[in-house]
Order: sequence, then C-alpha cells, then structure tokens
Amino acid sequence: MLTDIRESASTSGICGWACTDAPQEPVLRSMAHLLPNFSAGAPLARGSGGALACSARAIARDSHWFAAVDAPLHWIDDGLVRRAAAEGDAAVLLHVFRDRGVDTLQAFRGHYALALVRADGAEALLAVDRIGVRPMSYALTSRGLVFASNVNALRQHPATSSALNPQAIYDYLYFNVVPSPLGVYADQRKLEPAQYLHYRNGRATTAYYWVPRFADDAPADAAALTSELHRGLRAAVRRGLPQTGAGAFLSGGLDSSTVCGVLAEVDRSQARSFSIGFDVPGYDEIGYVRIAARRFGLDAHEYYVTPRDVADAVALVAREYDEPFGNSSALAVYHCARLAKRHGVNVLLAGDGGDEIFAGNERYAKQQIFELYGRLPRAVRRLLLEPLAFGVPGGGRIAPLRKLRRYIEQARVPLPQRLETYNLLHMLPLGDIFEPEFLHAVDPQHPIELMRASYERCDAHDALDRMLYLDWKFTLADNDLRKVNHMCAAAGVAVRYPMLDDELVELSIRIPPRLKMRRFELRHFYKRALRDFLPPEIIAKPKHGFGLPFGEWLRTVPELKDIAYAALRAHTSRGYLRSTFVEEMIRAHRADHAGFYGSMIWTVMMLELWLQSRAVPRTQTSAAAGER
Repeated sequence: MLTDIRESASTSGICGWACTDAPQEPVLRSMAHLLPNFSAGAPLARGSGGALACSARAIARDSHWFAAVDAPLHWIDDGLVRRAAAEGDAAVLLHVFRDRGVDTLQAFRGHYALALVRADGAEALLAVDRIGVRPMSYALTSRGLVFASNVNALRQHPATSSALNPQAIYDYLYFNVVPSPLGVYADQRKLEPAQYLHYRNGRATTAYYWVPRFADDAPADAAALTSELHRGLRAAVRRGLPQTGAGAFLSGGLDSSTVCGVLAEVDRSQARSFSIGFDVPGYDEIGYVRIAARRFGLDAHEYYVTPRDVADAVALVAREYDEPFGNSSALAVYHCARLAKRHGVNVLLAGDGGDEIFAGNERYAKQQIFELYGRLPRAVRRLLLEPLAFGVPGGGRIAPLRKLRRYIEQARVPLPQRLETYNLLHMLPLGDIFEPEFLHAVDPQHPIELMRASYERCDAHDALDRMLYLDWKFTLADNDLRKVNHMCAAAGVAVRYPMLDDELVELSIRIPPRLKMRRFELRHFYKRALRDFLPPEIIAKPKHGFGLPFGEWLRTVPELKDIAYAALRAHTSRGYLRSTFVEEMIRAHRADHAGFYGSMIWTVMMLELWLQSRAVPRTQTSAAAGER
C-alpha cells in the first residue's frame, strides 16, 4: 500500500552532468536558473566530474555520490517511509542505491524524475516515473552526459548543440509534438515513461524498469474492483492536495467531474473548480460543468475564451514550450490556469488520464470494429466479402459495396498503423507536402516505427490494452501532460494528476478488457462503478474536452488570419514545407474543411512561432533540412 504523502505545491526540476572534462560552477548555475522555481539559495552539488542541482532542494550527497529527486517518492517499504520522513527522499534514494543499484527503481512509486551522479563523473543514473508525468532530457556529448528537466536548461551547457534535428521536425508535423525519445536538437534525447538511463565510463544504456502486464479476459469480481476504485480515487486526491490553495480543472467530463466530486468529499474547503467555455456551437460544455458544480456543491469559476484571447496569447504559448508543441487546447488550459491563479490557487488537480487507463477514447471502439474483420474465417473473407467488395463491376458506385470496400481496406492495415489512417501525412503524397531536400533528410516511416515499438512492448492479450499502453506514451506523456504542465507553469500554478496515481493505474491493468469496454461501450466498468456518484447526464454525455475552435475562428476573425497566414508564409522559407502545399492548405481551410485543416495550420503556425521565439535563422533550418 502506498503511503499518503502531500506533495509540495511548487513545480521543480533537476539538471547536472557527468563529464570527464567538467565546466566550472557558473555553468551549473546558468542551467539551474532555468529550472522551474529555482532560487539563488537552492543547493548545488559539484565534484571533480559530476554536478547536480535541484530546485526542489532535494539533494543528498556522500563522499562519492550525489542524488536529487524533483518530487516526493512514495516508498513501498514502511521502514523506508519512516526513514524518508526523517532524512528526505534523496538521502534514502542514495542509501538504497548503494545496496540495490538500478533495482532501486522498484522500491518506490510516484510522479518524479531523479538523478544520481558520481562525484568524479564516471557514472550516473537518470529515471522518470511510469507514466512520464515528469520529464528528463539529456545529451551525450564529447565531454560526457549532460541532463536537465527542460531543454532550455540543457542547452546552457557549452558542450550541447543548437543544431535542429530534421527527423524531430518531421515527427512534430506528424504527431503535433516532438515524441520521445527524440529531441528537437540534434544531440538531445528524452527519457520515455518508465525508462532509465545508466551512464558509466563514457557509455550509456537505456532500458524500461517497468512494463505493464495486462489481465486477460478471465472472469473478474466487478464489485470488488468497484470498491477498490472508490478507495483509490480518494487516496489519489488526498495525495495530490497541499494543505491549502488547491482547486481543480472541470470540463464537465467523467474524469474532471470525478476529481472535483472526490475533492469536495476529501476537503470541502478546497473544492473550487475552474472551467473554460467557448461561444461556438459544438464546442461549449459549460452546461455539463454547471451540472457537476451543482451536484458537488463546488465553488465554481468560469471563463469564456475569445478570439482576442487567442490572438494575444498565441506567441506566448509557443515560446513557453522548450520544444515545438502543436496541441491547440494548450491555450484553453493556459486561460483556465490563469483563472485559478487569480483566485488564489497554487495547485490544480487535473482529470487527465482516465480515458487512457479506463478505455474512454472513441478510437478504441472504432478499432475494435476493424479488428472483427481479422477474426472472421479466412474463407469468408477471401471467398465471399473481398470478391463482393472488389470484384463486382461498378461496385465503387454502389453505396453498400463502396462502404464495404473502405471497411476492408482499413481493416487490412494492421494496428497501430491503422490509428493514423486519417493523418494528413498519409492522405497526400509526401512529395506534394515537403521540400525534396527535407524529405531526403528524414525517414517517413520513423513515426510508425515509434508507435509499433510501444504497441508491441507491453504484455497484453487484447488490442484494446495495447492501444491504451500506446496512449500512455503518445497521448499522455508526449502530449497532454506536456500541454498541461507547461501551461500551468506559465500561469504560476502547479498541477497534479490523481487519475494517474500508481494505485489507479495498477488497478486498471487488472481490469479485463471486456469489462473496460463491453460491446463497444466506452468505459463500461468505470461508468457503472461511478453511476451512483456522478450525475447521470455526465455519465451519458459524449466525450469532448478543452478543444479550441481555432479552425472556425480562423475563417471569420481577421486578426487571427493575419497572425496565422503570416506565420505560414514565413515558414515556407525554412526549407521544410512546399509553398504550394501551404497555399493549398489555406485554400482548403477557407473552403469546407475548417476543423481538419485548421488543426494543421495551427501546428505549422506554432512551429514557426517557436522557431522565431528562439531566433533560429532561416539559413540554419534550411541547412538542417539537407542533412541526414
């Protein structure tokens, strides 16, 4: 059982190096000053070749090693819990590491990043939590290993490179984020969820200290799992709460409503909710927000985001990320966190993660429909359905046969590739999108290879659980958590994720896939477990979220057009995208594809604004595009 530990209200970070030719202390200070909430009095540890700084003041040292942790560790052993309470997590980490080495990572849970460094720089260990809530970037340089919680701090070390990685730019345009383990700079890498790096005598190895083993579809005690879920939710919310100054995001969906409801039970004095609305049909969910607020007696606060807000904040949002980031809902999160900060909130509880551990995304049901085709007898597929779909003359003009043909064509694409069927980079010839030199410098199959590696890594019998595990990396660690972490930090608010508490994640692994989603009903188990707790309207509502109506506003708001189109046209000189593709994207958006092309326009716009915020010369991006 994990012990309840109330986490610090502040966001923190780690940086340092293990180098044979180590720079002086001013370099470490310049790195450390770019960590979140670093203060001049925070401790530094520096030896002949190793160095470490942590803005959480959680550093321990002995004659040979330094250790730092950027968030509380939830120790499993009761004796270590007591020792950590007396000496601090970093001291206990150092103590356990002397005895167990890398196996120390099995001794605790939590949302953390950590680093252990030998004072002489000969060895180091880096690790991040199971879900990747806390980040860690690193670079292997000619001098040794350099690492930091954010890329801005990493680049203060003189041995790191400022050259951009063309593959990272391609993968960004594919995913709207730069996915781990890539970094936007040529020598930079990022740890993936549940991954560690062990550096020793100039050589680095990475491995996963935890890979989930999902339950099969054997019968399960739904009542016992339901009781465990309710206990786990309360414990998770308690673990994320400071003594005062808390609140919660509320979108009106299952997870944010659950977190707010449990918060009201656990600590009514901090039961404050913060919500964003849009005065655009199909995007506004304030009605559901108010249902949840009434049900749980929340001190509710709302703010309607306007096109003016987008125009004012878009450049700020771009530069707040240490790598290009193209999820437009970041702007809504930023305004919601600012609203909370104005009301005295220092820590926000977020509902992120419930869909990815309890099967709530629509694509899970859709892909299961395609999976049915592969379960049909081979003779039925080859001798009946496929000849009917593809062999009837003029079948493409017959609606039922046309639909059958499209279904079979998609069903033939294996998972996880099938999830990206509607990605723009699969729908058009790449030669029509990218400049030839850039296309030559990258591997277009790399994004799919990353997905396949994650999809096949987990121990699961069912495609549903493999998709969930895939989303833990690509939807959560690479995208949603990065989105919320950065925007909350920009607003001066820390964030906690109760739905991703280790106890709840481990519970979700034990729930059989057919209980998570029954007959294509998303979140079957979760909805039934919470049906007496959540309002029925919220149980029944379709999934939505903090989606920004940027594509709609771009059609009608001149100021947004000016910002977006100027960024897109400036971007064509970078050597990545063809100018003909950019103009066609603008034309298609104006015609009848506002949402689809609006998303890609936002992605390219944010890349260009991020490059401008870093003053990256166009000659540098053009040169990088030609390298491989």
